[in-house]
Amino acid sequence: MVSARSDGPMALKILIAGGFGVGKTTMVGTVSEIQPLRTEERLTEAGAQVDSIDGVERKTTTTVAMDFGKITLRDRFALYLFGTPGQDRFWFFWDDIAQGSLGAVVLADTRRLRDCFAAVDYFERREIPFIVAVNHFDGSRHYDTTTVAAALDLDPGIPVVLCDVREKDSAKEILIALVEHASRTYAQRRPEPATYVGPVARR
Repeated sequence: MVSARSDGPMALKILIAGGFGVGKTTMVGTVSEIQPLRTEERLTEAGAQVDSIDGVERKTTTTVAMDFGKITLRDRFALYLFGTPGQDRFWFFWDDIAQGSLGAVVLADTRRLRDCFAAVDYFERREIPFIVAVNHFDGSRHYDTTTVAAALDLDPGIPVVLCDVREKDSAKEILIALVEHASRTYAQRRPEPATYVGPVARR
Protein backbone atom coordinates (compact mmCIF):
# COMPACT_ATOMS: atom_id res chain seq x y z
CA MET A 1 0.00 0.00 0.00
CA VAL A 2 2.70 2.49 1.05
CA SER A 3 6.38 2.46 0.24
CA ALA A 4 8.57 5.05 1.94
CA ARG A 5 11.80 6.01 0.19
CA SER A 6 14.48 8.22 1.68
CA ASP A 7 15.45 9.59 -1.74
CA GLY A 8 12.03 10.45 -3.11
CA PRO A 9 8.29 10.78 -2.57
CA MET A 10 6.17 8.13 -0.87
CA ALA A 11 4.80 5.59 -3.37
CA LEU A 12 1.06 4.92 -3.20
CA LYS A 13 -1.01 2.51 -5.27
CA ILE A 14 -4.37 3.88 -6.44
CA LEU A 15 -7.17 2.08 -8.30
CA ILE A 16 -9.38 3.78 -10.89
CA ALA A 17 -12.58 1.75 -11.17
CA GLY A 18 -16.13 1.99 -12.48
CA GLY A 19 -18.39 0.72 -15.20
CA PHE A 20 -17.75 0.19 -18.89
CA GLY A 21 -16.98 3.41 -20.77
CA VAL A 22 -17.01 5.66 -17.71
CA GLY A 23 -13.64 7.33 -18.37
CA LYS A 24 -11.04 5.27 -16.51
CA THR A 25 -8.58 5.10 -19.40
CA THR A 26 -9.11 8.80 -20.11
CA MET A 27 -8.39 9.76 -16.50
CA VAL A 28 -5.16 7.78 -16.32
CA GLY A 29 -4.01 9.27 -19.61
CA THR A 30 -4.96 12.81 -18.56
CA VAL A 31 -2.92 12.96 -15.36
CA SER A 32 -0.05 10.52 -15.98
CA GLU A 33 3.37 12.14 -16.15
CA ILE A 34 4.73 9.08 -17.95
CA GLN A 35 3.50 7.47 -21.13
CA PRO A 36 0.52 5.46 -19.85
CA LEU A 37 0.37 1.74 -20.40
CA ARG A 38 -2.90 0.73 -22.04
CA THR A 39 -4.33 -2.70 -22.82
CA GLU A 40 -7.16 -1.70 -25.11
CA GLU A 41 -8.72 -3.79 -27.85
CA ARG A 42 -11.30 -2.84 -30.43
CA LEU A 43 -14.92 -3.69 -29.72
CA THR A 44 -16.23 -6.35 -32.08
CA GLU A 45 -19.59 -7.79 -33.08
CA ALA A 46 -18.73 -10.89 -31.03
CA GLY A 47 -18.79 -8.81 -27.85
CA ALA A 48 -22.01 -6.99 -28.65
CA GLN A 49 -24.07 -9.48 -26.64
CA VAL A 50 -22.06 -8.93 -23.44
CA ASP A 51 -20.87 -5.33 -23.61
CA SER A 52 -23.76 -2.87 -23.60
CA ILE A 53 -22.81 0.45 -25.18
CA ASP A 54 -26.09 2.19 -24.35
CA GLY A 55 -25.14 5.78 -23.61
CA VAL A 56 -21.58 5.35 -24.92
CA GLU A 57 -22.33 4.47 -28.54
CA ARG A 58 -19.19 6.21 -29.81
CA LYS A 59 -16.88 3.99 -27.76
CA THR A 60 -14.80 1.75 -30.06
CA THR A 61 -12.25 0.18 -27.68
CA THR A 62 -12.24 -1.49 -24.27
CA THR A 63 -9.62 -2.21 -21.59
CA VAL A 64 -8.96 -5.95 -21.31
CA ALA A 65 -6.38 -5.97 -18.50
CA MET A 66 -5.53 -2.60 -16.96
CA ASP A 67 -4.32 0.92 -17.57
CA PHE A 68 -1.22 2.14 -15.75
CA GLY A 69 0.14 5.61 -15.12
CA LYS A 70 2.02 7.68 -12.56
CA ILE A 71 1.69 11.17 -11.11
CA THR A 72 3.60 12.97 -8.36
CA LEU A 73 1.52 15.15 -6.03
CA ARG A 74 3.03 18.07 -4.13
CA ASP A 75 6.49 16.43 -4.36
CA ARG A 76 5.40 14.17 -1.49
CA PHE A 77 3.46 11.32 -3.06
CA ALA A 78 4.12 9.26 -6.16
CA LEU A 79 0.74 7.83 -7.13
CA TYR A 80 0.79 4.69 -9.26
CA LEU A 81 -2.55 4.52 -11.03
CA PHE A 82 -4.14 1.22 -12.02
CA GLY A 83 -7.25 1.47 -14.16
CA THR A 84 -9.42 -1.63 -13.82
CA PRO A 85 -11.38 -3.26 -16.65
CA GLY A 86 -15.07 -2.39 -16.45
CA GLN A 87 -16.78 -5.53 -17.74
CA ASP A 88 -17.92 -8.31 -15.42
CA ARG A 89 -15.99 -10.99 -17.27
CA PHE A 90 -12.66 -9.37 -16.34
CA TRP A 91 -13.40 -9.11 -12.62
CA PHE A 92 -11.25 -12.12 -11.78
CA PHE A 93 -8.37 -9.69 -12.33
CA TRP A 94 -9.56 -7.17 -9.74
CA ASP A 95 -8.24 -8.99 -6.66
CA ASP A 96 -4.73 -9.01 -8.09
CA ILE A 97 -4.85 -5.32 -8.99
CA ALA A 98 -6.36 -4.32 -5.63
CA GLN A 99 -3.64 -6.04 -3.61
CA GLY A 100 -1.72 -3.44 -1.61
CA SER A 101 -3.71 -0.43 -2.77
CA LEU A 102 -4.20 2.68 -0.64
CA GLY A 103 -7.68 3.29 -2.02
CA ALA A 104 -9.83 3.67 -5.11
CA VAL A 105 -11.66 6.20 -7.23
CA VAL A 106 -15.03 4.91 -8.46
CA LEU A 107 -15.96 6.86 -11.57
CA ALA A 108 -19.68 7.27 -12.20
CA ASP A 109 -21.74 8.31 -15.21
CA THR A 110 -25.21 9.66 -14.34
CA ARG A 111 -26.57 8.16 -17.57
CA ARG A 112 -25.52 4.68 -16.39
CA LEU A 113 -25.28 5.10 -12.63
CA ARG A 114 -26.17 1.46 -11.95
CA ASP A 115 -22.93 0.42 -13.69
CA CYS A 116 -20.84 1.54 -10.73
CA PHE A 117 -22.87 -0.34 -8.08
CA ALA A 118 -20.64 -3.39 -8.36
CA ALA A 119 -17.43 -1.38 -7.88
CA VAL A 120 -18.90 0.37 -4.82
CA ASP A 121 -19.91 -3.00 -3.38
CA TYR A 122 -16.47 -4.49 -4.12
CA PHE A 123 -14.58 -1.83 -2.15
CA GLU A 124 -17.11 -1.71 0.68
CA ARG A 125 -16.85 -5.48 1.22
CA ARG A 126 -13.05 -5.36 1.29
CA GLU A 127 -12.94 -2.20 3.40
CA ILE A 128 -10.79 -0.40 0.85
CA PRO A 129 -11.25 3.38 1.17
CA PHE A 130 -12.83 4.92 -1.92
CA ILE A 131 -14.49 8.04 -3.21
CA VAL A 132 -17.06 8.42 -5.97
CA ALA A 133 -16.23 10.85 -8.78
CA VAL A 134 -19.15 11.77 -11.06
CA ASN A 135 -17.64 12.28 -14.50
CA HIS A 136 -19.13 14.89 -16.81
CA PHE A 137 -20.32 13.77 -20.24
CA ASP A 138 -21.76 16.05 -22.88
CA GLY A 139 -25.54 15.71 -22.79
CA SER A 140 -25.68 14.01 -19.40
CA ARG A 141 -27.94 15.32 -16.63
CA HIS A 142 -26.33 17.13 -13.73
CA TYR A 143 -27.08 15.97 -10.19
CA ASP A 144 -25.73 17.32 -6.93
CA THR A 145 -23.44 15.13 -4.84
CA THR A 146 -26.11 14.52 -2.19
CA THR A 147 -28.48 13.06 -4.78
CA VAL A 148 -25.77 10.77 -6.17
CA ALA A 149 -24.77 9.58 -2.69
CA ALA A 150 -28.40 8.72 -1.93
CA ALA A 151 -28.87 6.93 -5.26
CA LEU A 152 -25.80 4.78 -4.58
CA ASP A 153 -26.78 4.25 -0.92
CA LEU A 154 -23.30 5.28 0.21
CA ASP A 155 -22.27 5.13 3.84
CA PRO A 156 -21.99 8.54 5.51
CA GLY A 157 -18.54 10.04 5.11
CA ILE A 158 -17.75 8.63 1.67
CA PRO A 159 -16.93 11.67 -0.48
CA VAL A 160 -18.72 12.30 -3.76
CA VAL A 161 -17.14 14.83 -6.12
CA LEU A 162 -18.01 16.21 -9.54
CA CYS A 163 -15.34 16.15 -12.22
CA ASP A 164 -14.36 16.13 -15.86
CA VAL A 165 -11.52 13.64 -16.28
CA ARG A 166 -10.58 15.20 -19.61
CA GLU A 167 -9.22 18.18 -17.64
CA LYS A 168 -5.95 17.61 -15.81
CA ASP A 169 -6.66 19.89 -12.86
CA SER A 170 -10.05 18.24 -12.32
CA ALA A 171 -8.54 14.75 -12.43
CA LYS A 172 -5.77 15.77 -10.00
CA GLU A 173 -8.32 17.10 -7.52
CA ILE A 174 -9.98 13.67 -7.52
CA LEU A 175 -6.70 12.03 -6.54
CA ILE A 176 -6.01 14.59 -3.83
CA ALA A 177 -9.50 14.00 -2.40
CA LEU A 178 -8.90 10.24 -2.36
CA VAL A 179 -5.51 10.47 -0.62
CA GLU A 180 -6.98 12.76 2.04
CA HIS A 181 -10.00 10.48 2.55
CA ALA A 182 -7.87 7.33 2.74
CA SER A 183 -5.52 8.99 5.24
CA ARG A 184 -8.45 9.90 7.50
CA THR A 185 -9.95 6.43 7.16
CA TYR A 186 -6.78 4.59 8.12
CA ALA A 187 -6.14 6.99 11.00
CA GLN A 188 -9.61 6.21 12.39
CA ARG A 189 -8.95 2.48 12.15
CA ARG A 190 -5.84 2.58 14.31
CA PRO A 191 -6.53 0.87 17.63
CA GLU A 192 -6.55 3.08 20.68
CA PRO A 193 -3.46 2.58 22.85
CA ALA A 194 -4.10 0.31 25.82
CA THR A 195 -4.51 2.05 29.18
CA TYR A 196 -2.38 0.70 32.00
CA VAL A 197 -4.54 0.09 35.04
CA GLY A 198 -1.96 -1.51 37.29
CA PRO A 199 -1.73 -5.06 38.64
CA VAL A 200 -4.92 -6.92 39.41
CA ALA A 201 -5.36 -7.44 43.13
CA ARG A 202 -5.52 -11.09 44.21
CA ARG A 203 -8.34 -12.32 46.38
